[in-house]
Amino acid sequence: MSNTESRNKAYADASPYVLRANNDGADGITTLRLNRPDELNALSEGMLASLQAELDDIATDRTVRVVVLEGAGRAFCAGHNLKEMRTNYSLAYQKKLFATCSQMMQSVLRLPQPVIAKVGGLATAAGCQLVATCDLAIAADTVRLATSGINVGLFCSTPGVAVGRSVARKHAMDLLLTGDFLEAPRAAEIGLINQAVPKGLLDETVSELAAKLARKSAHALALGKQAFYRQLEMGISDAYAFTGKEMARNMMDRDAAEGIDAFIEKRNPEWDQGSRDGDDG
Repeated sequence: MSNTESRNKAYADASPYVLRANNDGADGITTLRLNRPDELNALSEGMLASLQAELDDIATDRTVRVVVLEGAGRAFCAGHNLKEMRTNYSLAYQKKLFATCSQMMQSVLRLPQPVIAKVGGLATAAGCQLVATCDLAIAADTVRLATSGINVGLFCSTPGVAVGRSVARKHAMDLLLTGDFLEAPRAAEIGLINQAVPKGLLDETVSELAAKLARKSAHALALGKQAFYRQLEMGISDAYAFTGKEMARNMMDRDAAEGIDAFIEKRNPEWDQGSRDGDDG
């Protein structure tokens, strides 16, 4: 029995919370599908545990070059499972739940591979947070997003971390204070998502983007993703010092040599499939 099968057997529900599919061929694209459509793919304890386990597996899987995250049914993710949250009202339980969710969100950021949110349906509260956390996000133009916790008396403080790092402060506060829905085209305008496309083109658009990323150097993508998020936490002088060292380290990598040589020689590069961690140079 595989690790994924063992985890799923431990859950009370008959079907897995998260479905994982590797695309046919050697393109290295893996899709994770939140699989509780009847619950609008809410981030229940089971969903969080399953998603965390899949992210942990993918982090060390060198055959995976790009991750696509989507939701089954009419929602991408409707945030936390409020009914489940009300079954245990202790402060300790609530702290643990939000810490678990925050850990999962940070795992998305730390994942070596780029993560694309494929948003085909509703994304609210922590679901909107998940969209904002992913490296890239493409939504159907019919989709609505919101940090709607304020409407039930629960301010979206943790979603505000991701949303506030994706859009300008006034836009973030508008979403957080009002809880109003944002149409996908407007979400693209303010930078919460990258694109809003006709629903019939969502699959094709995401597939093309994932394939484009899968053709890049996995090592350079991993190093660059890590460096980008780390420098955001620094002052500008420290950020330049840090990223300068990262670029120098990147130049010592086999893929950089191959990519530059291929450019000069007017041919396609042949990327190394080995280490992503940057310690091989």
